[in-house]
Amino acid sequence: MKNHKMYEADDRMISLIRDNYSLLQSLGSFGINLGFGDKTVSEVCQEQGVDTYTYLAVVNFTINGYRELSDFSKLSIPTLLQYLKASHEYFLGFQLPFIRKELVEALDENDNLARLILKLYDDYARAVRSHMKYEEKTVFPYVESLLRNEVSNNYDIDTYSKHHGQTDGLLRELKSIIIKYLPSDGLHNNQLSACLYDIYNNEEWLSMHAEVEESIFIPAIRWLERRTKQNDVSTKISSMINQNPDNSEALSDREKDVVISLVQGMSNKEIADHLCISVNTVITHRRNIAKKLQIHSPAGLTIYAIVNHLVDISNVSL
Repeated sequence: MKNHKMYEADDRMISLIRDNYSLLQSLGSFGINLGFGDKTVSEVCQEQGVDTYTYLAVVNFTINGYRELSDFSKLSIPTLLQYLKASHEYFLGFQLPFIRKELVEALDENDNLARLILKLYDDYARAVRSHMKYEEKTVFPYVESLLRNEVSNNYDIDTYSKHHGQTDGLLRELKSIIIKYLPSDGLHNNQLSACLYDIYNNEEWLSMHAEVEESIFIPAIRWLERRTKQNDVSTKISSMINQNPDNSEALSDREKDVVISLVQGMSNKEIADHLCISVNTVITHRRNIAKKLQIHSPAGLTIYAIVNHLVDISNVSL
């Protein structure tokens, strides 16, 4: 049953754990060690190098499904990456092998159905491992490149999002077969029940992990992509200015009007009608603009217009 309390930075960390013991695993994923006494969430996070806002965003989401993140710019992407990477390590390195060991101990190795159940579990584990390894080899490095302000034209987070599905179909089938068809008694029955309990818990954990990626990680990376692309435009503008410091001969007011119209996507005829001049005069203005600025492309004129505050970057389609 969910605790519908919204946890805040000045709540004591021990209170979160007492209310929700399932948070113990997430502490490790965030790199938070036990032994924090009665310190607040903020104090613990600051001492252990974890972003408080990001930690609480994940905690409040996983405990209560709290989704009202209005400003993804406040999230620490490095903290989120650390959490997801450590969660992968926990699940792949500990939970998957642990459950398989439980199954081996609970099943009769001479039973053909038992061997098929182990094969089904191995198929499930392989699918989960493949999904997480893809994230580690492709998605996480892509995000790290964005943090370095490197723009990629070959990949984006929506490409990942379109193929981001859960891999729990095999697990549901495995549980169903064990419950319905596998006979056991005595010690093995207790072992199998304990194993099933762990399977259910880990199914819930994996489902929540996927929801954190879908509802927090992916939207945060979309925001990071937008910011990085804006920074890339700014860098190109600065480079252009530095490379051409002396060719910015002042334009006349009419020439500026022509530049603005061109940036807005108008044709020569549309500019002539808009400014009440002839098409030949528009062509003459364009020739003079190119000569003064040494800029001949629409993209170059757009950058010039942004730099010189003739247009606002927010109104330009980049």
